[in-house]
Amino acid sequence: MSYVRVATEEAYAPPEMVAMYLELLDQPGVDPGFESLMGFYLRSEAEKPRTVRRRLQDLGEERLADMDAAGVGHAVLSLTTPGTQILDPARAREIAVIANERIAEACRRRPDRFSGLAAVGFEDAPSAVAELERGVKELGLKGLICNSHIKGHYLDEERFFPILEAAEALGAPIYLHPQTPPPAMIKPLLDAGLDGAIFGFGVETGMHLLRLIVRGVFDRFPGLKVVVGHLGEALPYWLYRLDYMHGVQVRAKRYAGSRPLELKPSEYFRRNIWLTTSGMAWAPAIMFCREVVGADRVMYAMDYPYQYAPEEVVAQDALPISPDELRRFYQTNAVDLFGLDVPSQGPCGRGRS
Repeated sequence: MSYVRVATEEAYAPPEMVAMYLELLDQPGVDPGFESLMGFYLRSEAEKPRTVRRRLQDLGEERLADMDAAGVGHAVLSLTTPGTQILDPARAREIAVIANERIAEACRRRPDRFSGLAAVGFEDAPSAVAELERGVKELGLKGLICNSHIKGHYLDEERFFPILEAAEALGAPIYLHPQTPPPAMIKPLLDAGLDGAIFGFGVETGMHLLRLIVRGVFDRFPGLKVVVGHLGEALPYWLYRLDYMHGVQVRAKRYAGSRPLELKPSEYFRRNIWLTTSGMAWAPAIMFCREVVGADRVMYAMDYPYQYAPEEVVAQDALPISPDELRRFYQTNAVDLFGLDVPSQGPCGRGRS
């Protein structure tokens, strides 16, 4: 049985946004997480950051060649972290439009190889809703990218509810992608060099997802679909304790923010949340997540270009699952969730018989 490998967390940066980021890095009082992350990738002359910043800005031959070399048939493109969420509202709107147009153009050129997610400027909810609707209805984009916190604010705040309502109505999944923690929580992580992908991303984004759950967002928007990379930022391993301790806190009325929910926290993972394997090509963790949230909720991602490691594809080809399950993992789950039109031809794997 053959399958097309669909990579679902693949980053893009328009040159205009890179230029804005470089301007921001020169300003006093720059966000420390932004300086740590993008200061490194945009200014360092070491081999990896030079390669990453070149690949980030390419939507053509180099990206396609890298996909071919790794055996990736189709990529879901999205605006790289921190995306619009470090910019002022006017510039955020501008970059969202540019990114959406560029990604949509790449998808039109190569619909067999690319799909994309829409970006918005989250601080201006009305324009964000309009841009999301344009992205999905007019440009053919397949969901919304949210690079976690919006200057220290989170999607469970009512100011963002119009965006969530629009995503639910459109059936557009929200990909909740990490960025470095905001100033209020970054210092002990930054001091130890733990603010980025090694740990800080997971700490911050896992908290964001958990806020959505315990603050009742999925009760208010039961049809909302959220996708989280890195196998759920460690939350699947906490599901038992989350259920237990949330129940204790609600009964004790200890926190105003701990409210009764329609479901247990773990049950939202099986109704509203999907996980990808970006950066986590480790069979024991993948198999555990498949067990606790369901095989239909776990799908492949590469995390290109930050973690471009073709050998990780080989490792995931060897997962101890049947050929049909491998096809679901690589292809069918993503196609069903995002509504992709993935051709049967192209770079693909061959399932084990």
